[in-house]
Amino acid sequence: MAINQAVDRAAVSAADAQFARVEAQGSLAHPHRLSLMKAMGPTHARDLADFVHLFCSLYGRHPGLIELALTNCPAGVVRDWLREASDAYERERLFLVRLTAAVGPLPSTPGAAETESTLVAQRHAIETLAKSERRGCALGAATALMADWPAIRALLDRAADRMGVAIPAMILPDHLSIVRVIAEGTDAMAAERALGFGGEQLLLQNHGLLDLLEARAAARGDD
Repeated sequence: MAINQAVDRAAVSAADAQFARVEAQGSLAHPHRLSLMKAMGPTHARDLADFVHLFCSLYGRHPGLIELALTNCPAGVVRDWLREASDAYERERLFLVRLTAAVGPLPSTPGAAETESTLVAQRHAIETLAKSERRGCALGAATALMADWPAIRALLDRAADRMGVAIPAMILPDHLSIVRVIAEGTDAMAAERALGFGGEQLLLQNHGLLDLLEARAAARGDD
């Protein structure tokens, strides 16, 4: 009984660390996201369109992070969670694709070649995390994306509201679901470290994309 309690505490600790990671390194408090959430004026639609297009370039493709992670995951609780997360995220992906069409063309911005090069590198980094053979790494990336997505979704909803696009309910895995799957996927220290690495690297991509969007707005003179 004491052993089980110790394992349970370790599992919760791993999940707590993951949520703390998302809070500290995720999209929610990024200055550009906060600016877009409260901005008004003639350049706001252009900046929101840029946000939608670039996030669609990263997360609107299929197969995405979770689908790629599924291909290397053995049968069990983690695979079942990834399948459920994939089904739920498909609604988000379709919303993102539909919204990208609604906001119009990608805003003309100096440095387009550099932007595309950055996006290619980010897509490659995410694919590498998803296909990692280190137990826990792909799960770390997937759970970080699910935990960080509500901050991204809030901006997508703002863009959708502005364009008159219907906003679907978000049905992604909840906090408890993520805690449980992390407990199953981090029953060893090596897996817990890999989960932390996967989470940090995924959040780094999201943060980097917001940095890029901020730089693009400045290049257009929108800041």
